[in-house]
Amino acid sequence: MIWSSADDVLRGLFKPSEYGRVILPFVVMRRLDCVLEPKKDEVYNLYNKYKDQLEDPSPIIKRQVDLPFFNVSKFDLSRIKSDPTNVLMNFNNYVQGYSKNVLDIIDNFSINLLVEKLQKYKRLYLLIDKFTEFDLHPSKIDNHQMGSVYEELLRRFSEMSNEESGDHFTPRDVVKLLVNFVFGGDTEDLSGEGKIRSIFDPCCGTGGMLTIGKEWVHENVNPDLKIDLYGQELNDVTYAICKSDLLMTNETPENIHGPCSSLSDDRMRGRKFDYMITNPPFGVSWKSDKEFVDEESKDPNGRFFVGTPRSSDGSLLFLQSLIHKMNPEGSRIGIIFNGSPLFTGDAGSGESEIRKWIIENDWLECIVQLPDRMFFNTGIHTYIWILTNKKSTSRKGNIQLINASSLGSSMKKNLGNKSKYISEKNIDKLFNIYKKYTESEVSRIFPNNFFGYTKTIIEQPLEKEGEIQLDRQGNQKPDPSKRDIERIPLFQDKEEYFRREVKPHLKKSWMDNSKDKIGYEINFTKYFYKFTPLRTLEEISKDLYRIDQEINQISIK
Repeated sequence: MIWSSADDVLRGLFKPSEYGRVILPFVVMRRLDCVLEPKKDEVYNLYNKYKDQLEDPSPIIKRQVDLPFFNVSKFDLSRIKSDPTNVLMNFNNYVQGYSKNVLDIIDNFSINLLVEKLQKYKRLYLLIDKFTEFDLHPSKIDNHQMGSVYEELLRRFSEMSNEESGDHFTPRDVVKLLVNFVFGGDTEDLSGEGKIRSIFDPCCGTGGMLTIGKEWVHENVNPDLKIDLYGQELNDVTYAICKSDLLMTNETPENIHGPCSSLSDDRMRGRKFDYMITNPPFGVSWKSDKEFVDEESKDPNGRFFVGTPRSSDGSLLFLQSLIHKMNPEGSRIGIIFNGSPLFTGDAGSGESEIRKWIIENDWLECIVQLPDRMFFNTGIHTYIWILTNKKSTSRKGNIQLINASSLGSSMKKNLGNKSKYISEKNIDKLFNIYKKYTESEVSRIFPNNFFGYTKTIIEQPLEKEGEIQLDRQGNQKPDPSKRDIERIPLFQDKEEYFRREVKPHLKKSWMDNSKDKIGYEINFTKYFYKFTPLRTLEEISKDLYRIDQEINQISIK
């Protein structure tokens, strides 16, 4: 309804890719109106009563009406309609009447020029008229539904402007799976009275991960647990949506920071969190943050001291930042990646050094491979990484890999590239596989050093006319043209491996251990590979004969 109504008004005046900048702020304002409507006159009267007596009447108004926001204008969208000749003037009066926390939200939509354009072409009244038909009160459309409305509108706008819709939000089925693993793996700490726990998302988008995480804990573990939500967001529109939704659900919108990059402008510097969940952009360049990140990477106590990935993909930077914010008493992290952070980068590279740091500190608990076509903007396989600095005794020193690639259900209707979803049944199935912590066709458990290897240089002597050349110290000179590399698994003895795998084939060779580098990578395909026996010649011949017979029958007809 929102889409079609707005399309009727905006068509021809704005490009479809610009619709979002107009529609989304009006959705937010209409939802605010629906909440404020029963107390509209009370707020207006209170303001006029105290405006000359108090420098800031905001606290008394909020206390009297029991709402965290208000609007002191005599107008709302419905009342603006009653005076068609002064729509723009009354609309501006209405916007300026909002409390400071709402004005910050509306400012980030940057709607002034858009509204003036609507008025110039006599469309502002028509758009307001359309929006007053929608009942967006939280009792009619709850937070979950409203989040889906925002995200579906964002998806449509992103498709039209060729933007990455996945930069703005994560499919709710994927979020539910992630929060099951993050919070379901820590129910003991979430239980009990008088506790306060924090959840942080450095790429919070419209806030879906934060609110779903909190709801999951309240519904499945502890309904009385106090949970504080924190976030940071780069995109101005999604930042504004997130703050507005938290404002209307009695959360603390001041805990959401932006619009700014959490890599180069960390508004949570020095803070520690109990739980951190996020879906950073897949394969997105961090060149705009590079100067700051490179500078911080020189600080031994900084977030990026271990290493930095190639500038074309900043995924692992977000993970390093989260690890830096873990509570010493114990934290859990859930983060969604594409395949690149698993294996990109050879030993000694930034990516490999980050993996080495994570695995050797025994923080990586579990990785889940999701089905393909789970996201709106990409059809590739994606992975959920679960990390913690308080592994259970049974999990210490090990990493569990779960292959959920075959557990996607087909959707009735595709949403962008998303044609599959994880059903509630399969979410439960996967979580039980995680909790059971045993090996099966879809679950493998490996010691940490299984993923590590030593990159060793294999040298061979330089020979001239059949004679081995020596340097001044009497050592054999290596022949650079014959130089080779071996990747020796950490769980194998290096010398024994060399004697067994290399020496029989290169009898004069030796290892140059001075150039050894330790690397780490995770290869899901290899660990879950199933050998399929080749068909016999007899089977192939039978099929060819059958096809030949079918062709003959067609020819006869």
